[in-house]
Amino acid sequence: HPFRAPAHTTHGGTLSTPTPPAETETALARRYRLELNTGTDTTSVWMLVPGVQEFAPKVEPTQQKSTTYDDEGWADSTVTELAWSIEAKLAHRCHPTTGVFNAAQEKLRLASETFGVASRVHVRYYDREGRDEAYEGYALATWEPDGGAADDLDTVKVTLTGKGPRKKITNPAAPAGGGTLTLAAASNTKEAA
Repeated sequence: HPFRAPAHTTHGGTLSTPTPPAETETALARRYRLELNTGTDTTSVWMLVPGVQEFAPKVEPTQQKSTTYDDEGWADSTVTELAWSIEAKLAHRCHPTTGVFNAAQEKLRLASETFGVASRVHVRYYDREGRDEAYEGYALATWEPDGGAADDLDTVKVTLTGKGPRKKITNPAAPAGGGTLTLAAASNTKEAA
């Protein structure tokens, strides 16, 4: 008779082998789209921030020790605050004829050089293929040109530090009628284009 591997047991029960996941494709880093509100707090006018070469959104928790005698010598911690930020590297974009810098990028640069309300920008970012990941919030901007040699491109490191909550929003790239975009639907859309 054929060889059968012994069943694994745990605390009197049989442990079954998990079903392999159906999600076998790796998402691409370029799936994010960053936009800046160039309108007002009451009337949003969203503009693409172009030239994104790297994009890293983060949420960092502050953890405070909350260990008591009841923990019997094991450390315990509690999350007491969340801070969000985005680090991005941008290719500094300008108009091919006039040489004027992109308006969204200029708004980020100017905000990084001011105080008070003028230093605050309203941003949103989301998965450009329509998945559920989509957020918006207010942030302070830091604009740091990378510099370089005569044959280098003009690139800039932009850090957006959250000022208040990062709010979950409906993804603007989600298919009409709701629902989430499936990979099959995405490939059909690309083929039709």
